[in-house]
Amino acid sequence: MTNPYQQQPSPYVTTPMMPGARPRMFNSTVAKVLWTLVPIVTLSIGAVVPFIVAAVKGVIRPWVAVAYGVVEVLVVGVPMAVFDPGGEHPFVGFLILLLMAISATHTALLDNERVTIGK
Repeated sequence: MTNPYQQQPSPYVTTPMMPGARPRMFNSTVAKVLWTLVPIVTLSIGAVVPFIVAAVKGVIRPWVAVAYGVVEVLVVGVPMAVFDPGGEHPFVGFLILLLMAISATHTALLDNERVTIGK
């Protein structure tokens, strides 16, 4: 049981973030690895999910998440609609692999202080 008359530490001293600083996307290295694996594990269908979460948290601006959503639909949806589904077209697979690599890299860079575009 705590003593109600004991002086408590100031919340301004114990807060992990400076006032006015940008919020963080990842709380730990494990969280960063798990969020980076989302576009890879979902085969780029979930490439936009980390960016939606980052936009809701205030880490990035909402237009970045919208841009990723549009690019994901264009890269995954349009080639699959244009090319014959029964035929073998390595271009569609290449685009999906490219989207997976780019979105995983950008997800890992969400908390990087050097990257300022869209923040």
